Amino acid sequence: MRVRGIQKEPGRSQIEVNGVVHTFISEDKSHPAIGKIHLTVKKLVLLMKAAGYVPNHQSMLVDGEEIGNHSEKLAIAFGLLSTPHGTPIHIIKNLRVCDDCHQVTKFISKIVERVVVVRDANRFHHFMDGVCSCGDYW
Repeated sequence: MRVRGIQKEPGRSQIEVNGVVHTFISEDKSHPAIGKIHLTVKKLVLLMKAAGYVPNHQSMLVDGEEIGNHSEKLAIAFGLLSTPHGTPIHIIKNLRVCDDCHQVTKFISKIVERVVVVRDANRFHHFMDGVCSCGDYW
């Protein structure tokens, strides 16, 4: 791919809040609320680890680079910050959700008691109370 100059499309997640579409890219630092978003992600990771979450490091490494802050994690954190408790969070992702993000979203849905719907390149995932509608077939 490098020899031919081919680049893969970066993972991108979108969430609409108050009529405005917010787009996140892996390791994104351009959003005006990125400091609060990263703080929310860190808090969620602590809560998830206390609940039994173990990161899947195999799916977090791409080309030797750690990508722990995938776009959907940033979008979900922004949704938690920007919407009232109990409101479902709807994310649209241009690529398939990785195994770790799928696991993380299940934990988040249980911990924060919110429904999270993610439309990835293959299907809709409806996360509620720690379970995904795809039956982990994702």
